[in-house]
Amino acid sequence: MAVGLPTLALVLGGALWAVAVVGVQLECVDAARTGARAAARGESLDAVRRMAGLAAPAGAVVSVTRDAELSRVTISATVRPVKAALLPGIVIRADATAATEPGAEETGP
Repeated sequence: MAVGLPTLALVLGGALWAVAVVGVQLECVDAARTGARAAARGESLDAVRRMAGLAAPAGAVVSVTRDAELSRVTISATVRPVKAALLPGIVIRADATAATEPGAEETGP
């Protein structure tokens, strides 16, 4: 019992952290897709960053590039096992690319 309970707690903690990492990954993917669609339509790049940032997890970094052919959004977020600064986190990254609509590259910087 003295060995089993701490082991069970450690396994349960690891499983909960894995679920949190998967949740952040899904949020990043959704935010990147939202931003890529908006960028491809011709929204301003500031508006695209704002929309993707609202859909992304707190503290995520949003990167947007757009040219005549492709619009690409990258979201990066760090997930820590506990809210302590001493423990390293895992960086989660999601990219989404969409074909830029004709004339959209002229509407944003």
